[in-house]
Amino acid sequence: MKPVTRQQLALRNGQDKPEIWIAYKGTIYDVTKSRLWKNGKHYEHWAGQDLTEELKDAPHTEEVFKRFKAIGHLIEP
Repeated sequence: MKPVTRQQLALRNGQDKPEIWIAYKGTIYDVTKSRLWKNGKHYEHWAGQDLTEELKDAPHTEEVFKRFKAIGHLIEP
């Protein structure tokens, strides 16, 4: 898996680049093909960022990430 900075992740928000990525617990997931992430938004959550803290309020568990391909790991610059 490739290293991804927060700046690179931010560009995969469904607006700036064709890919839609999210991060959870340091892993970057590609959610581009998910109909639930169309245009980079899933309910009140936005792509291109780390959603680790936001999952605490979600109606599902982290098992949902098994549906998506892990493509990298989040690094700090």
